[in-house]
Amino acid sequence: MQFNSLKDWLLEGDVSIQYQVHRDLLGLERSDLKKRIASEGWGAAFLKYRQKKGHWGKGFYQPKWISSHYTLLDLKNLGVSEQHPLLIESVDFILREEKSPDGGIGPFGDRHLSDVCVNGMFLNYSSYFKTAQQDLESIVDFILSQRMADGGCNCRSNRSGANHSSLHSTLSVLEGIHQYLLSGYKYRENELRKMKQSGEEFILLHQLFRSDKTGEVINKEFLKFRFPCRWHYDILRALDYFAMSRAIWDDRLIPAIKQLLKKKRKNGSWNLNAHYPGKFHFQMELAGKPSRWNTLRALRVLKYFEIDMKF
Repeated sequence: MQFNSLKDWLLEGDVSIQYQVHRDLLGLERSDLKKRIASEGWGAAFLKYRQKKGHWGKGFYQPKWISSHYTLLDLKNLGVSEQHPLLIESVDFILREEKSPDGGIGPFGDRHLSDVCVNGMFLNYSSYFKTAQQDLESIVDFILSQRMADGGCNCRSNRSGANHSSLHSTLSVLEGIHQYLLSGYKYRENELRKMKQSGEEFILLHQLFRSDKTGEVINKEFLKFRFPCRWHYDILRALDYFAMSRAIWDDRLIPAIKQLLKKKRKNGSWNLNAHYPGKFHFQMELAGKPSRWNTLRALRVLKYFEIDMKF
């Protein structure tokens, strides 16, 4: 399949894609498109599955990937209005029902141990939907308590004694901290900025996908591009984070960008490599086919770092 114009192809996609292409690639803030995300296409489809009690699936975290947690994360990533009353209501419902004694959001029932990866994702969308700061303070406290000596996080550190950070958990926490700070929250701001810096350094130390000890690829799955990413780490998700958080250039990004460019198709697009196993409300895109999500995300990385400005 050859595209006469990659830009036109992207702009033929869902209204959420159209909005982000205008915002991130064309430099135009189209509030009219943003307002339509909840009432058209993928955004409207996700909202259709919201139950009367305000949740999706069986509640906060089950089943994957149709629970409230992952659906709210999907809607945030679409760019739905942060003022949408039903989504604000759903986040408030989670805060009322799912707080654990350790202060975090705990999806594991009577185990009462929160998961830092889950809390990073929760901070991401709850900050986006402008949750009251006092309701997020215990979430922030929990996340800060989970910073490990190597600068990152691991969701198993407080449950099974992991002593080395995980790229999966670290990136989820970084995305949450970034959105929290972007939304203007001030509670423990300086400590979060330090945690953000140390988490970024942990990822850069690994050149986004290599062992800092051997230089070997940590996990070949990190080189496959899926969307939605859920909690899973890959180099496109990491590069997109560095671009969206307006990071300064670091030469340790080069190996990952070379991998990104290797996956670019002749027509300028990137494929969706696969879906993560689990239940889904619907598939936004087909695995093995050209992906507007991956193409959009790849292009905004290349645009931000001024590597390839061409559509």
